[in-house]
Amino acid sequence: MASNDIFTPTETVITPEAMLEHWQGHRRLTRHVIEAFPEDKLFSYSIGGMRSFSELAMEMIGMTAPGINGIVTGQWQTTDQLEHHTGKPGPATKAALLERWDDITAEIDRLWQEIPPNRFIERDLAFGQYEGTINSLLFYFIDNEIHHRGQGYVYLRSLGIEPPAFYNRD
Repeated sequence: MASNDIFTPTETVITPEAMLEHWQGHRRLTRHVIEAFPEDKLFSYSIGGMRSFSELAMEMIGMTAPGINGIVTGQWQTTDQLEHHTGKPGPATKAALLERWDDITAEIDRLWQEIPPNRFIERDLAFGQYEGTINSLLFYFIDNEIHHRGQGYVYLRSLGIEPPAFYNRD
């Protein structure tokens, strides 16, 4: 990730408000993907040995909550401390998973207001291993979510379920 920094201190390509809306748009779309899964398939279905979509969603949750906290405070958990690496069981129902998703979404909105504008161009070490500017780390979080959401699209299509339109971020 460190070699992919695309912002310098003198460039502004996207405002913090636009970045938040972009991220939250992706989160809304991923939420729709979670909703599209039948309850039993959300927790059990996989193809080719990949993890179930609930496990992928928990990875997204497990990075996002400590990620936004790390961005705000500069204090980061290490990778082995992230919830999806601890072995702690995640939510057991779709409703509980969606509630958890929504709680993190609200936390992002709440904490985002605490990020000073210059923080986005500061370098940091996320989770003890990913170095980059805050902008590049945010894009990593978004790209990771898009990657896993794509796996969810494959699962849904293989189940005969039309996934949500990729461009609909309402």
